Amino acid sequence: MKFSIYALFCSALLFTSCKEKQEIKLPPQKLKVFEIKAQTVPVYREFVGQVYGKSDIPIRARVEGFLEKIHFKEGSTVKKGQLLYSVDPDPFKQEVATQESRLAQSKTNLIQKESDLERVEPLAEIDAISKRELDMARAQRDAARSEVKAAEASLKLAKINLGYTDIYSPLNGLIGKTLARQGEFVGKDPNPVILNTVSRVDSIRVQFFLSENDYLLIAREYMASKEEKFSEEDSKENIQLIFSDKTVYEHKGHVDFIDRNVDPTTGAILLQASFPNPDGFIRPGQFARVKINIRNAENALLVPQKCLTELQGGYSLFVVNDKNIVENKAVQVGLSVDDYKLIKSGVSSGDRIILDGIQKVRAGMEVIPEVVEFESRKEK
Repeated sequence: MKFSIYALFCSALLFTSCKEKQEIKLPPQKLKVFEIKAQTVPVYREFVGQVYGKSDIPIRARVEGFLEKIHFKEGSTVKKGQLLYSVDPDPFKQEVATQESRLAQSKTNLIQKESDLERVEPLAEIDAISKRELDMARAQRDAARSEVKAAEASLKLAKINLGYTDIYSPLNGLIGKTLARQGEFVGKDPNPVILNTVSRVDSIRVQFFLSENDYLLIAREYMASKEEKFSEEDSKENIQLIFSDKTVYEHKGHVDFIDRNVDPTTGAILLQASFPNPDGFIRPGQFARVKINIRNAENALLVPQKCLTELQGGYSLFVVNDKNIVENKAVQVGLSVDDYKLIKSGVSSGDRIILDGIQKVRAGMEVIPEVVEFESRKEK
């Protein structure tokens, strides 16, 4: 009898405990969700490029000699026609004097030969001398004329070489560090043949390489018309330049050159983009990244990357259905667009996905969704 009363008491206690557990139910949590919307998304790619001036003109010593003087400050701005270097002119002045003397001798000889011919021609008319002597006098006169022309050409060349001893800037631009110092012998190896470089930097060129597939995408975008090449007027100013410190250049550029061929060894093709540089901030030789729109994805589905759950190479999203119940859906992802991911399949426009607290969410939970906008942390 005591055992029965004890068993009855335990059964009643167990029933009461289970009933209390069934009655305890957590209320739905309020969670922030992101609503997926189909949109046209510009897809960007970044490429590493090198900066060049609009014009980079090497300064060469066109004659050999000792560098006599440097007339500019390194790293400064120079004007077109400004004197930059002077090579010792004395040997070239001497050559000019030599050629002037040779020309004078040639002219004197020509006068003599013309005088001889003038004396011979009347005698030949009265048959006082043979025709052979007349022909010889004419030939000597013609040879003297040729000597004068050759002497004049030699003198002209000597004067040109003398002029090359003064080296002037070919354009307005920025000049760099000189590769030769005063007193060095220049004009041939091993001393530098290129003395310096003057760059026009009011606008700059950035050269970069694209893979063949990327080139095809960009070419279709920019060459919608049947033009054979890009022109500055037709190009779109929509290319961004990103510096090594990840700052974005304030001015946008355009593609103005595509190389004629794809390099068969690398499968890449050279492109060039031009950017304005009104304050001369960008210098030739810098490395920078070019951010370019390779295509526009129509009806694309973008979701924040933080919403995705990855497991063994697969991706999934927590989706809130019409009954506010959480479902776990597998998705296929595409390219990254800043801190978003393009979704190829698995969800549709209008679906609501869990934005925050996905670590605490599980399938089957009931939630109170609060639709919010996602604030991207990256520049588009």
